[in-house]
Amino acid sequence: MFRLFPEIPRPFNTQYKCFSVSMLPGNERQDVERGGKIIMPPSALDTLTRLNIVYPMLFKLTNKKTNRITHCGVLEFVADEGKVYLPYWMMHNLLLQEGEILNVECVSLPVATYARFQPQSEDFLDITNPKAVLENGLRNFACLTTGDVIAIKYNARIYEMCVLETKPGSAVTIIECDMNVEFAPPVGYKEPEKPVSKEEDNVDPVDLMPEPTGFVAFKGQGNRLDGKKRKESAPTETASDKPVYVRGIPDYDYKIGTLKFLRNVKPVNVKEVKDQDEFKAFMGEGFSLRKSKK
Repeated sequence: MFRLFPEIPRPFNTQYKCFSVSMLPGNERQDVERGGKIIMPPSALDTLTRLNIVYPMLFKLTNKKTNRITHCGVLEFVADEGKVYLPYWMMHNLLLQEGEILNVECVSLPVATYARFQPQSEDFLDITNPKAVLENGLRNFACLTTGDVIAIKYNARIYEMCVLETKPGSAVTIIECDMNVEFAPPVGYKEPEKPVSKEEDNVDPVDLMPEPTGFVAFKGQGNRLDGKKRKESAPTETASDKPVYVRGIPDYDYKIGTLKFLRNVKPVNVKEVKDQDEFKAFMGEGFSLRKSKK
């Protein structure tokens, strides 16, 4: 019979009993635990094929008892009928127990352009290249949901990462996308503070310079030979007034962008310079090579 109005396919929206991957019969499936994909029964594949679902297949998982939501992809269709198997971290986010009812709905998500993560432990800072580790771990994920705490395995350790923000939506697909990634400070991390005592804050840097010891030239009081009182001259700055540089003590008056070169320079003899200034050519006494007859 020819139908003028073909039946519109219904969206895939059904309920299953959920179990963790550890309950899956057969060998242990660590590949499921390390990613964000679930295992569904073969009947789900038949239904999705009839509905002409657009690939990649993405699903919205809802725990209606707690109204907790997350999103995922599908890895295989080998589960027992009426059951789905989830990674443990996903069941933890949804607050699900073994055998509870889970609503599974097929959805379409926008492609991710940005995501910000927050490590749940300070140990994540010990990784040399955290972005490369995260990129490698996200290869087993199909999508991200804001608020989820995902698990990344690296060097036999599990690092938990909270998805703080995703763009252009609260749930995005990360399959074949160019996504910018940022990290927030790990939970409990504090910037190291430089310990500074109160006494050091109140000390003048000049006071830290040691006082000159030993003989200081021309520091005594002068007297006139004729007995008259010496005229008081204006106080001049002596070498003792300035702090003497001592090796090993920093220069607290240093200004950024300047360089100081300390050299032992021989003092200038003022008398020699004065004699050179008064020199006049051919003013010396002359001598004759021929002896005088006198």
